Amino acid sequence: MIKIIAGGKKNTSWAMEACAEYEKRLKKPFDITWSFMPEERLEKYLAEWPFMGREYVICCDERGENISSPELAERMEKAFSSGREIVILIGGAYGFTPEVRERADFVWSFSKLVFPHMIARLVVTEQVYRASQIISGGPYHHA
Repeated sequence: MIKIIAGGKKNTSWAMEACAEYEKRLKKPFDITWSFMPEERLEKYLAEWPFMGREYVICCDERGENISSPELAERMEKAFSSGREIVILIGGAYGFTPEVRERADFVWSFSKLVFPHMIARLVVTEQVYRASQIISGGPYHHA
């Protein structure tokens, strides 16, 4: 399972529809659950670092590493193979504190560009679907 924890406002219909389009194609272990929190609450939640080490925590931040879709799929497959749940963090307008970035297993940058929350959520959802297709040998990703 993949848990996505996102800061910011929960709903924008166009973004939710686009994410749902990819989500309906996903199969275990790539099924997604969402948790939305106001930015202030997300900061407090992450300051307490609620993860126990059983999770592979990916922090989406423009200060992270830019990798290819096959590289992301490989990281996800390794996490699942070692029995870890994947948690993907999408921050608020100001990103994450240095402490959160340091504690994450991987800090992932989509590019040097900064994206609004809704676009970031869509990128994450599409890349999870793409990773599932890469791992299963599906036709969606072609290199």
